[in-house]
Amino acid sequence: AGAVAVITANYQMRGGKELPLKAIVDEGIAMGGCESVKNVFVYERSKTACNMVAGRDKTFSQLEAGQSTECAPEIVNAEHPLFILYTSGSTGKPKGVQHSTGGYLLWAKMTMDWTFDLKDSDVFWCTADIGWITGHTYVAYGPLAAGATQIIFEGVPTYPDAGRFWQMIERHKCTIFYTAPTAIRSLIKASETNEKVHPKNWDLTSLRIMGSVGEPINPEAWMWYYKHVGGERCPIVDTFWQTETGGHMITPLPGATPLVPGSCTLPLPGIMAAIVDEAGNDVPNGSGGILVVKKPWPSMIRTIWGDPERFKKSYFPEELKGYYLAGDGAVRDAERGYFRITGRIDDVLNVSGHRMGTMEIESALVAKTDLVAEAAVVGRPDETTGEAICAFVVLKRPLPQGDEAKQIAKELRDWVAKEIGPIAKPKDIRFGENLPKTRSGKIMRRLLRSLAKGEQITQDTSTLENPAILTQLDQTY
Repeated sequence: AGAVAVITANYQMRGGKELPLKAIVDEGIAMGGCESVKNVFVYERSKTACNMVAGRDKTFSQLEAGQSTECAPEIVNAEHPLFILYTSGSTGKPKGVQHSTGGYLLWAKMTMDWTFDLKDSDVFWCTADIGWITGHTYVAYGPLAAGATQIIFEGVPTYPDAGRFWQMIERHKCTIFYTAPTAIRSLIKASETNEKVHPKNWDLTSLRIMGSVGEPINPEAWMWYYKHVGGERCPIVDTFWQTETGGHMITPLPGATPLVPGSCTLPLPGIMAAIVDEAGNDVPNGSGGILVVKKPWPSMIRTIWGDPERFKKSYFPEELKGYYLAGDGAVRDAERGYFRITGRIDDVLNVSGHRMGTMEIESALVAKTDLVAEAAVVGRPDETTGEAICAFVVLKRPLPQGDEAKQIAKELRDWVAKEIGPIAKPKDIRFGENLPKTRSGKIMRRLLRSLAKGEQITQDTSTLENPAILTQLDQTY
């Protein structure tokens, strides 16, 4: 992005631990390619000291000394870039999604009013990490534009125990609660093993609206959320949207839209969502297809930073008549025309609401050049995170077994966490002397998906270069 300054903190507090944000910034700058950075501004989140580079780094207390309490707003054009947020592409090369100032802020404010029925008396809480789009639109820009009273949370839902969310709702009399299916599923699991953290132990009667974000919520989790958290009286807004859309696109309006567990129901006013086939033609209700948006809306992505051609090719393919391609499959039910999202149509995984390209994770694994010869990554369903990452790895050494295999798997997970981030760590790692390929050298990814899911192999494997490797790839570490 050509950034000239980085704003960070010395540490972040997460789950009772200090995470060294400043050290990560220092390492990133030292790696090269960041020559434009002239200053690093460090907020002192904790009292623990961190390394400060003379002439480049300044603390917030140093910056604030002698400053006026007044700061005139900067007047910009409505189309002036507001922020760039990087998201994974299916090719593995991150895409810098650029949003505009006027359109993005307008839709953030309107959806706060429409989706959450926001009132002056509300206490709003979106539990999202501020670093991804939900944290941008519904922690930073939307609530502030709407003048909302809100809770901002730095921690994790299971620390110091899995009753933390319910404790905070009771303490702060939260009225609107917006969280992810991943969090809900993990709290269901915790309450089943420990009755002390079940939501019934707290007073949650202040709640009037609840929301779900990040991925489709399965009906079982929806019903638990509705019954045990909302007391069967709070509508659930199951919101479909993306980094690229800037704000909600398809969602129930609380109190106005009849709810169906597992369905995001209908598009918001002005959102011309449709389901089409590969030629861009509408498919009848009840038939699955490709989710598109036919006309522009205020908060839509303006470009991919520095790559306008990729922007057009990725999101407005000619074969789909120039409609916006969401990249998700969907189906509308025959009765109401409600939308239900069926998943990604490409090789992008959705882990706890975070989208990651399989190629990105494969590239990180193969970058461990002293150990890895080849890697293929697929997703498999996971009851907690929605999708789990399963990596099939060919090593530059004899096939490991037992403790050696476990040790190498740990080393590879730590490596991926360092290269991309902890969310990208493969849950399953399987080793083989080779990957299943056709004789032309093409990796049989559908076969790998079947292996990852534990399904019986029914497809033809006669074209495999070496059918014996399927037995090797059965073992998970």
